[in-house]
Amino acid sequence: MAKNLYITTTEPRSGKSAIALGLMQLLMRDIRKVGFFRPIINTPSRDVRDHDINLIHSQFHLDMEYEESFAFTLQEAKDLLNNGKQDLLFETILKKYKEVEAKCDFVLCEGSDFQDTASAFEFDINAEIAANLGAPLLLVANGHRKTAQEVVSATQLALDSYEDKSVDILATVINRAAPEIDQSIARELSCTSCKDKSMLVYVIPEEDTLGKPTMSDVKKWINATVLYGEDRMENLISDNVVAAMQIGNFLDYITQGSLVITPGDRSDIILSSLASRLSSNFPDISGILLTGGIYPSKNVLKLIDGWTGVPMPVMLAKDHTYRTTRTVDALYGKIEPDNPKKIATALGVFEANVNTEELRLRLVETKSTKVTPRMFEYSLVEKAKANKQRIVLPEGTSDRVLRGADIILRRGVCDVTILGDPAKLKAKASELGLDLDGAQLINPIDAENLDDYAAAYFELRKHKGVTEEQAKDAMSDPTYYATMMVHKGDADGMVSGSITTTQQTILPAFQIIKTKPGASIVSSVFLMCLRDRVLVYGDCAVNPNPNAQQLAEIALSSAETARIFGVDPKVAMLSYSTGASGKGDEVEKVREATALAKERRPDLLLEGPLQYDAAIDPDVAKTKLPDSNVAGKATVFIFPDLNTGNNTYKAVQRSAQAVAIGPVLQGLNKPVNDLSRGCTITDIVNTVAITAIQAQAEKGLI
Repeated sequence: MAKNLYITTTEPRSGKSAIALGLMQLLMRDIRKVGFFRPIINTPSRDVRDHDINLIHSQFHLDMEYEESFAFTLQEAKDLLNNGKQDLLFETILKKYKEVEAKCDFVLCEGSDFQDTASAFEFDINAEIAANLGAPLLLVANGHRKTAQEVVSATQLALDSYEDKSVDILATVINRAAPEIDQSIARELSCTSCKDKSMLVYVIPEEDTLGKPTMSDVKKWINATVLYGEDRMENLISDNVVAAMQIGNFLDYITQGSLVITPGDRSDIILSSLASRLSSNFPDISGILLTGGIYPSKNVLKLIDGWTGVPMPVMLAKDHTYRTTRTVDALYGKIEPDNPKKIATALGVFEANVNTEELRLRLVETKSTKVTPRMFEYSLVEKAKANKQRIVLPEGTSDRVLRGADIILRRGVCDVTILGDPAKLKAKASELGLDLDGAQLINPIDAENLDDYAAAYFELRKHKGVTEEQAKDAMSDPTYYATMMVHKGDADGMVSGSITTTQQTILPAFQIIKTKPGASIVSSVFLMCLRDRVLVYGDCAVNPNPNAQQLAEIALSSAETARIFGVDPKVAMLSYSTGASGKGDEVEKVREATALAKERRPDLLLEGPLQYDAAIDPDVAKTKLPDSNVAGKATVFIFPDLNTGNNTYKAVQRSAQAVAIGPVLQGLNKPVNDLSRGCTITDIVNTVAITAIQAQAEKGLI
């Protein structure tokens, strides 16, 4: 069953809060603890409480604090994006959501209100949030004052756009629909992510008592004073009429449910408006709103006071006519927490028009398997934090490494040791505005254990002609010193390579840490984060032309690496042919490697040789290898050589806009990972988290 659901719309005043009420009622029938979360609220500040959070909390008595139920105001979100802090925005939203998820059996999420002028901004951010929360989407389309064709066109465009952003669609609700819009609209809407199931589409007709504001709403909205008609404050308002003409012309503009707005000194308009309610020849207006803080004249008040039963509310606003009209024009019907009548109406309308049992069953059947890059990166950090390891960073002279260390310490990813002159490291941190107080700072040259490390290195390498003096020189090098820290257990893993070569990172590991028992080579994988899943590519960085035995070993190591990082391993041994169709030395090498890997791990889902399209595309797999448990479903892709692997990962990275995390080294006794010299700070943080998780796995903690 899905663990969450994301409600969103594409425009304001769609009645989204009424749908949220109905969904909460539905969910709470079967689920013990349901949470409510809004990533972004549209209030002027955090001090102003969000309407929908208040409504849901008060109606369903949720065991949550108000502050737990949202992450940012809309302005805060914009400020972060404008300052280039997109990662912080989504990381914080994910973190706050996960805190709610940990306490609940299900979380109903509600998107922003689309009351801002930048609707494209809100659409994009809601789509990305839903994708990164792994939440199926329920789209609320606004049918108010739209034809059936307008609703279909706008709704299909929104559905296509959400699917393009890797969001799964659960259902669509056409809310506030005109009478001519009925369930036949469902046949015109399509959804590819629904796959073999038809998309659920429900049409809820306009309900005046929910969509239109009342005179009571106006009173609250502008803090008006009620002069007459206190008992008629629930009159519904259909439109606003500003009375500036003479009576003869003004009366042509009133319609059923009009709110007449006029200055308080327009006695003619006041009296004619009141009189219109007593005439069967004119529509019934809902009320009068006097402006400018001007009370009617004494004689007009005397006349009204003597009227038996004033037929409608008369209220007084402090602001002048123009400002009052602008304020009232922005008013729309809201379901207030203290209005049980409206709440009951909203729930009744929802249940009358939505097949709640069908919707409940679809929720039970729905479970998103999509994993976005942000979700995966967040999961890396959370896994690393779960059991902190100590990671050593030998490149203390790199500003990027220091910035990465600052983030790692702030997020509590792991304990950090940085190599370099402590005084210089502190000075550089101060210059960059970083906080490295939680890091261990060591200068290898004058470290207390330098002699001990040199002696250990001498014992390891004396058979290669290394002298004691050379051993001490080697241990003065930060990369060698860091590698020895890992070997000795003073650190659990090492990350380097932002300013040094791959050879400078890996060679000390070969000499000191060495390969695992039974492993003949060190290899690598890239964790390829596509927009909706994570794949594992190996080997794309280390071995130029592995033989069949080495290729089998790479496959088994890569499958284990995939498992450690939460990817269910289904291994495709890639070649330029599929199954038994091809011939040639390269195909035979892959066939032999496949046989060797299956012999060593008969329990592992592994297939080869496979072409890439047959490995990843279910439709191609049905044609080329229909009985395979891997073809069309592969998650681990083993390339026959470095040339193929390196080019393919870069092609996918660029053309599919994938996030490539790695290379992740595998086959060593303890984790050491190499950074690219062009790495970003995010790459450093991710690689450190990966190294910490590998260290956990080495200790049997995963």
